[in-house]
Amino acid sequence: MKVEPLIAYFEKLLPLTEKEKSYLEEVFKERKISRRQYILQEGDVSKFNSFVVEGCFRMYFVDDNGKEHNLQFAVENWWIGDIGSFYSEEPSKLNIQALENSVILQIKKEDQLKMFVDFPKFNRIFRVFTENALVSFQRRVLQNISSTAEERYIDFIERYPNLFNRISNVQIASFLGVTPEFLSTIRRKLAKP
Repeated sequence: MKVEPLIAYFEKLLPLTEKEKSYLEEVFKERKISRRQYILQEGDVSKFNSFVVEGCFRMYFVDDNGKEHNLQFAVENWWIGDIGSFYSEEPSKLNIQALENSVILQIKKEDQLKMFVDFPKFNRIFRVFTENALVSFQRRVLQNISSTAEERYIDFIERYPNLFNRISNVQIASFLGVTPEFLSTIRRKLAKP
């Protein structure tokens, strides 16, 4: 099983004992995901928290008019999942789709909760993840209501240079809340000397 990247990821934060490593090997299941395949669809309950080993995903919402709104991307060493559905066990309003052929490691809710109790170190680590995600989402909401589309685009390419060349302009435009045509206009304007 490919848990070595996950172990390396955690050990950048805190050293792990052999017992903790063994638990990770026991509860995280590897899945190979094809491009355009879903790991969560609207209406399903999110049963897993997913760590990206290889590939790229997007999490998006479809509004009443059928328009897709990208909320999050995830690439190697990032986590992705509908945390609200995962913990509440209510149907998700979100979709998570692979943008590339991908490999993920998934943990079930009951195994994650047991991990928090049996190995409190992981409880602390996941609390920090959750706090960082909340800060990021708050920042994004504030940016969406107080920044121009051009400022949001510049921030995106500065903040996520590893995503910029892996995600289509259509996906980036959806994330920024603009049309692909408007994004092209912004890119042309910024490309001029």
